[in-house]
Amino acid sequence: MWRELLLGLGWLSLGGFHSLVAVESPRQLGLIPTSVELHTPGEHQTLLAILERAGLPSGMAEGVVFTSADPAVVEVSKDGVLTARANGSTKVSAECNGLSATASVTVRVEGGEAEWSFNRHVLPIMSKANCNGGGCHGALAGKGGFRLSLGAYDPEADFLNITRDALGRRIESADPLHSLLLTKPTSAAPHKGGRRLDPRSEDYRLLAEWIASGAPGPLPKEAGLDHIEVLPARWSLQKGQKIRLLVRAHYGDGRVEDVTRWAKFSSTDETMLRLSDANGGVEVTGYGEGAVTAWFSSRIVMSRILSPFPSEGEQGSPEVWKVRNVVDENVNAQLRQLNLTPSAAVDDATFLRRASLDTTGILPTPAQTRAFLEDQSSGKRDALIEKLLSSRDFTDYWTYRWSDLFLISGAHLRPEAVKSYYQWLRSEVEKNTPWDELVRHVVTARGSSMEQGATNFFAVHQEPEAMAENVSQAFMGLSINCAKCHNHPLEKWTNNQYYAFANLFSRVRAKGWGGDARSGDGKRTLYTVPSGELLQPKTGRPQPAAPLDAPPAPDTEGTDRREVLAEWLTSPSNPYFTRAVVNRVWAAYFGMGIVNSVDDLRASNPATNEALLNALCALLVEKKYDLKALMRAILQSATYQRS
Repeated sequence: MWRELLLGLGWLSLGGFHSLVAVESPRQLGLIPTSVELHTPGEHQTLLAILERAGLPSGMAEGVVFTSADPAVVEVSKDGVLTARANGSTKVSAECNGLSATASVTVRVEGGEAEWSFNRHVLPIMSKANCNGGGCHGALAGKGGFRLSLGAYDPEADFLNITRDALGRRIESADPLHSLLLTKPTSAAPHKGGRRLDPRSEDYRLLAEWIASGAPGPLPKEAGLDHIEVLPARWSLQKGQKIRLLVRAHYGDGRVEDVTRWAKFSSTDETMLRLSDANGGVEVTGYGEGAVTAWFSSRIVMSRILSPFPSEGEQGSPEVWKVRNVVDENVNAQLRQLNLTPSAAVDDATFLRRASLDTTGILPTPAQTRAFLEDQSSGKRDALIEKLLSSRDFTDYWTYRWSDLFLISGAHLRPEAVKSYYQWLRSEVEKNTPWDELVRHVVTARGSSMEQGATNFFAVHQEPEAMAENVSQAFMGLSINCAKCHNHPLEKWTNNQYYAFANLFSRVRAKGWGGDARSGDGKRTLYTVPSGELLQPKTGRPQPAAPLDAPPAPDTEGTDRREVLAEWLTSPSNPYFTRAVVNRVWAAYFGMGIVNSVDDLRASNPATNEALLNALCALLVEKKYDLKALMRAILQSATYQRS
């Protein structure tokens, strides 16, 4: 009776959460984007008419009527596509089933003809058609005598290969439609790659006009791409719904362009989300939380989509919604969003076995099990957690676990070096050295491999590139290897960023290395020299040494560049460092990471519960990188103690 009464009032108290959640809120109509500025004659921008509920997009509006208040300034099609016509400002409205919304539009056209940019327009068309993909002309040797940089990471070289290579035979400025750049991808001329371009499309017209205008190359002062965005960035949908996404590119000169038609989309979970077309169409095919990534010009963004399970009715007793700490707060919130009920708590025997295995790697003895089961005190689980965290077995087990991350292996090091390295790490685990301090010690290690065990981290990767790759993988969960040859195809890291990062290690040297850490007696001395640079192979010049997404390190003579790296790497403001270790610890206790795989924190691999990951990162920073504090929070949580 009480449930029906609360439902009738429009409110329902969920489980033991003690907060009121609206059962149903009215839908509203919204236009995305709400403000548009166009700069080129004939430039397009699509408006999405979406239905919103409780502040989240909940579906596409159907039967929408779009109207431009001044068609002389901007026209709008029945599908919501804006086309710039003349300078001015106006409003575009949308009406659907008694709901309405408006967007403001400004047109600032400079000059009378459209100016197509090689970087902004020509290369994106070729990328979307996959002309510069790894299986086509983006291959290392190219295809059919024509080579492009993978994913358009080298615009200057691409321009020369398109317009100058092979005596410029691919471009016919006097007769654009007979240019091989157009006849090949449309299959008007034989093309092993098949048809990649429709001669009736806007992209075909754009390429033809670019060729007719003299095929201008990259402009030296042209504003570069600042960032891209996907709209909407978050949805709450039901299985079976179909939606559409928009991608907009923001350039350094303030211009914003609709680049949806040139973006590449992919689903992070094909069992839940399916791409219905190549231009941002998505169909929800399952339940859970997933994401669709959009790639444009080596930048990746993500739209998250929530699809709740069918309601289970009663959401369990208050006891199953028990909250001990931030773990439970965020896990419970996610379960409620997905209409899922938590499992019941485990019995004492199961908790003892689970906590012992996850924390110390060994089973409790029969005597320990009997004592724990006979203990009737209310705080015995917390007492067990403290006992496990302070045990010698904990030190042994977590030294073993971290040994893999720190590359302690007899396959790479001589026995005496392994011993020195292992003893150093075990000592740090035993002292519960904060994670940031421990990593800082490793990254800046110097001295004898026998006396300063941490120096052996650099013994198995002796080139600057390998040092950079291993530091990135171990302590940030990022694989930057692909960026060694070209811009990373699945990440935002560029070829230049890779060599800037690797250049931080260019002055690291070792005496007695002999080219192999397994050779000789394994004794080495690690040190740095005051000069030396790593050359970027593409330019033959060094990239200014810099951490990822950070300013270049000051080039002060006698300063170890790794000090700058360590300061940046272990900073709480580094978005990867804290997430990486939190994710690894979570995976040790739950069998899989909040981001899975644990060493794959790229932008296109989303967390299953972003709020939880952020909360645990904040906790670890607050506890000054005390990993035992993080483990304690996990072990004490009702989430960990569920069946």
